[in-house]
Amino acid sequence: MKNCTVGLAAIGLMIAVPVFAGDITGKITLKGAPPANPEVKDLAADANCGKIVTEKVFMPFYVVGSGGELADVFVTIKDMAGKSTGASAEPAVIDQKGCQYHPYVSAIQTKQTLLVKNSDPLLHNVHVTPAADGPNKGKERNDAQLQGGPDLKFTFDAPEKFLRFKCDVHPWMFAYVCVSDHPYFAVSGKDGKFAIKNVPPGKYTLEATHRKGGTVTKEIEVKDGAVTADFEIEAK
Repeated sequence: MKNCTVGLAAIGLMIAVPVFAGDITGKITLKGAPPANPEVKDLAADANCGKIVTEKVFMPFYVVGSGGELADVFVTIKDMAGKSTGASAEPAVIDQKGCQYHPYVSAIQTKQTLLVKNSDPLLHNVHVTPAADGPNKGKERNDAQLQGGPDLKFTFDAPEKFLRFKCDVHPWMFAYVCVSDHPYFAVSGKDGKFAIKNVPPGKYTLEATHRKGGTVTKEIEVKDGAVTADFEIEAK
């Protein structure tokens, strides 16, 4: 009985020891002056889009704040494969509004549902073009979407950075989706900030990629509490 009691006590002690997870937070800044974003003159000239969009529109290649804060950077833990919870995750959403995709850059997990909406009073088509030699090459689709039509649903089986969505009716419309095989990623906002929640303890390579500026990495260690990891990406 004594040995049994000691064993139960040991099990209880093991159960009582918490497994901590930490958050990775940081800020992305741009080094150098970015090239000017080109104006989308075809939008204003379009018979339908020109009626609903009156202001000038520029391609959001570099979305940069006054202090160099850089948006649309995909930040992820490198080489943490096979931990996707996408099948049970809430759907992500891309909307077509003002003859543009919103958001321009987003991220999902493998097997996670992505909904594409059409909030414009006109026809769009959603043409998904994974990399021709990439792991999702069989997932190319081209779907017309009428005004007020049902949401289009997409899922992807393999990770891929900046998988492209475009509209063949309005050739300036693009969106990019980063597909990850785990939930430990984020996309920086207009303030340049990002946050990756509930990361298991361990040493990792954190990777930050901008579609134009390229990729930078940093070695980090996650313990109990928050870890700060700031990045600087050069304008190209």
